[in-house]
Amino acid sequence: MPVRPAVTEAELEAHLHGICFKTGPPRLIGVEIEWLVHDARTPRCPVEPSRLHAAADALRALPLESLLTFEPGGQLELSSLPATSLTSCITSVAADLAQVRPAMLERGLGLAGHGHNPWHAPSRVLSEPRYDAMEAYFDRWGSAGRSMMCATASVQVCLDAGHEEPGPLGLGRRWLMAHLLGAVLTAAFANSPTSEGCPTGYRTTRQAVWSQLDPARTLAPPLDGEPRDAWARYVLDAPVMCIRSGEGAWDTPDGLTFRDWVRTGGPRPPTLEDLDYHVTTLFPPVRPRGHLELRMIDAQAGDAGWVVPLAVTAALFDDPEAAERAYRIVKPLAETAGSRPAPRNPLWRRAARGGLSDPELHAAALACFTAAQDALPRLGASPGVLAAVAEFTDRYVARGRCPADDHLDALYAAETSGAPQGGRPDADPADALDLSGFLGMGGAGHPQDSTGSAAEADLTPGKDSP
Repeated sequence: MPVRPAVTEAELEAHLHGICFKTGPPRLIGVEIEWLVHDARTPRCPVEPSRLHAAADALRALPLESLLTFEPGGQLELSSLPATSLTSCITSVAADLAQVRPAMLERGLGLAGHGHNPWHAPSRVLSEPRYDAMEAYFDRWGSAGRSMMCATASVQVCLDAGHEEPGPLGLGRRWLMAHLLGAVLTAAFANSPTSEGCPTGYRTTRQAVWSQLDPARTLAPPLDGEPRDAWARYVLDAPVMCIRSGEGAWDTPDGLTFRDWVRTGGPRPPTLEDLDYHVTTLFPPVRPRGHLELRMIDAQAGDAGWVVPLAVTAALFDDPEAAERAYRIVKPLAETAGSRPAPRNPLWRRAARGGLSDPELHAAALACFTAAQDALPRLGASPGVLAAVAEFTDRYVARGRCPADDHLDALYAAETSGAPQGGRPDADPADALDLSGFLGMGGAGHPQDSTGSAAEADLTPGKDSP
């Protein structure tokens, strides 16, 4: 709860300027991978909350290096520690996942990599004040908020903000490139074409869901100005989702921006902690948190499906030669994007609906993946990573396809043959990628602390819940 005294608008702007982009040579990388939890035998049957709670207790006893949390619908998330290389990041998370999957299977539960739940309607299993308030807030915009909270999963890549100075690894260049390359990554890794067993008309239903939410907290900030100034304005002009209180339900004001709250001082004066919390309720496709958090990639199938988007993104941002090539490749896409912010501009809408069937996105993806493949050896990527990226490129990118197309092909084939649709939820050739090629070091880390509040005794809320 708030403990610092109320602050002025100028102090809040200065605070945002100081924390949003921490510049310097890019050297750290991280990844956050989310999974849908399902019954291992009958994935179409929703998992009882009691089974999730029991599994969470068992997982917290594992010696994981990554932070283990759960999203409102029971999605499991592993968030890596900041790593000094792509290889160490992959090795650490792969070792953790190699412990988590068997522990879940022992309890009859599986982890599925889909951007949106393909089987059932969203159902919330976490009853936290934050999620109560979030659900009430997003309900004003329709049902998409509940789908986002309870039925989506992603691979989020975290990269350093870059140099203060201009250049291929400079903050300004990386900030702009993230919003153009983001559409290419959305299309290439689209993996959620269905909802409740039916095609939605999108290759990534997850991205379609995000585009239906409150635009003041889910669209990208303006890209034509200085990034720190644009982000500070964006944060202060975004509506307040909730005002925390010590007891009972949190207030969910209607139409009160954080700037309004500062100027009016009601229902109580805001504090710096309130501002920091407010930032965690903002969900643009690229979120600055000192580093850059790229949030647009669907969860991927298979044990190691998440490795490919992590490796490709890291190569295109952190290798200077690849970063220069990628920027030149995606810069012309700005004309297609136009003046509207992502993900509601034409470029991102094409990516969400058509994936790489869009000729412009297909050409950009093919060139970007080629640049990434050239750069990965320079980043010290292992043979297993190189093989995984090459296989994905050949299977999907070179052919103008994305993982969603495999799911749609299987769905239409089943409908034509009259065969029942069931079986393994991740039954995808990408499952052939196993973790053994990425486990070059031992996976033992420090045991996660199993102590905490009463609310944490069941499921630990996700990373956006401080």
